[in-house]
Amino acid sequence: MGSTNTGKSALTVKDLRHIDFDELMDCFLLAFENYFVKMPTDRNYYWERWKNAKVNFKLSYGMFDQEKLIGFIINAVDHRNGALTAFNTGTGVIPEFRGLNIVQSIYEYALPDLKRNGVVNCSLEVIVKNERAIRSYQSIGFEIIKKYKCYHGIIDLENSDSVDLEELSFDQIDWKTFPGNDYYSWDNQKESIQRGNFRFFQVLNHTSPESFFAIHPENGYLAQFDLLHGDNNGWDRLFSGIKQISSTVKINNVDDRLTKKIDYLNSIGLVNSVDQYEMRLKIKDGKAF
Repeated sequence: MGSTNTGKSALTVKDLRHIDFDELMDCFLLAFENYFVKMPTDRNYYWERWKNAKVNFKLSYGMFDQEKLIGFIINAVDHRNGALTAFNTGTGVIPEFRGLNIVQSIYEYALPDLKRNGVVNCSLEVIVKNERAIRSYQSIGFEIIKKYKCYHGIIDLENSDSVDLEELSFDQIDWKTFPGNDYYSWDNQKESIQRGNFRFFQVLNHTSPESFFAIHPENGYLAQFDLLHGDNNGWDRLFSGIKQISSTVKINNVDDRLTKKIDYLNSIGLVNSVDQYEMRLKIKDGKAF
């Protein structure tokens, strides 16, 4: 447990292992009022999302004014790309306590604790327009490593012929042969979607698997989609297949280096709703380096 004096009162940082979920959600939703994008308010959505992401409340942290939670960093912790990583899946401070370097103070406490628990990397996502937050994270030691584009809308295809789909279970998929897991963000990587309510499909072209997608059929959230091989016509067949499951889709965090994928999304009328950065901090001796 750590304490800091912000000039407002003596505040205390501690982990969130004993936090009541409703108390955390009350603080979370208040912190994200009037955010750059409208955040979901369904508490079950966050329960499922954080479970899938592997949130570890022992390695997540809050700032408390006496017993009242006023700021937080919610970390998912898992081995990704060969390193134990803490992914910040939500950071917030309630309005009356902003401007007091709350996030920096939480990280000052958190980094040594994460180091003691074997965490090597910290990562997070931040909206490109949120310049204040970006500067704050950079002051802690985070660096921008990727840029993502987010989309939503109705799939609008000139030719939307029916295609043959083959549904697979997660365990039937040879993930080593599938392209681009490293290009996906934390919530869309195979380690996260394995735990969610996703369905997995191959699109067949002349009986041969040509493309693949992973989708949440209830809300149209498209976690992964890729051509396995073939030419640009494969994108049309892929999205014809996706449309058979859900004509409306939401796609978060397409790596902007994937220009063919982005060009195709733009061509079928999907809306680029927001752009995000992925930022990373490497921990050494409980500090950034």
